[in-house]
Amino acid sequence: MRRVVIVEDETAAAVNLRNMLTSLIPDVEIVEVLESVEESVEFFQGEVDADVVFMDIHLADGDSFRIFQSVDISIPIIFTTAYDEYALEAFKVNSIDYLLKPFKEEELKRAIDKLHRLTASEHSSAKERRNEMVSQAVGDGVQTLLARYKDKIVPVKSEEVAFFYTSEDRVTVTTLDDRRYPVDKTLEMLTQQLPSDKFYRANRQFIVSREAVKDIVVWFGSRLALNLVVETPERIIISKARVADFKQWLQSVHPA
Repeated sequence: MRRVVIVEDETAAAVNLRNMLTSLIPDVEIVEVLESVEESVEFFQGEVDADVVFMDIHLADGDSFRIFQSVDISIPIIFTTAYDEYALEAFKVNSIDYLLKPFKEEELKRAIDKLHRLTASEHSSAKERRNEMVSQAVGDGVQTLLARYKDKIVPVKSEEVAFFYTSEDRVTVTTLDDRRYPVDKTLEMLTQQLPSDKFYRANRQFIVSREAVKDIVVWFGSRLALNLVVETPERIIISKARVADFKQWLQSVHPA
């Protein structure tokens, strides 16, 4: 193993990894250092001659699993993350190789040695497990969201979600049991990714889950006001122009 791609948005972490790789593999060649999902997608759309990719989960413009929605990467990947809770939830369950930051040189060596020992069929099996994990996180209708809480990433299942709310370019998710976390996705992105039979874009500020709708009040000007099972930061209003569409969505989910 000599040619390496690093996907890491923290300069210090990328430099540290480069230095450790150089120490372990004197003739190592760092093919590219990528800092974002967008940059990574563009890079991997071309022909990439590399032996391994070290990929951080949390990048400046979102979680790195989004990369796999746009490109197929056949190169072996070792994920790096500072968030042990997510690692336990995703990597260990799926037997995916990862390094928990901050990692030491001997831990990096063990990961590289393990990679060297893998046969072609084992590489293929690892890729299948990785793709399965990614599809669970960002696949057809998002199954699990990666939300941030302090210095960790917390998996939030879509069935746990009550609503998404945006304010001042920040998006938060609130669960049915009233837990609140920031998420690195816009409402536009979530609208495209969430299952449309379970979530509705109520207005510019809210996406609501059908499971969270408690009751509906006829509001001024032929609009609707939604009351959810949890408290919301402001009243959720369905505009007059969208009332018919909302009713049709609700009836299709809760047929009379």
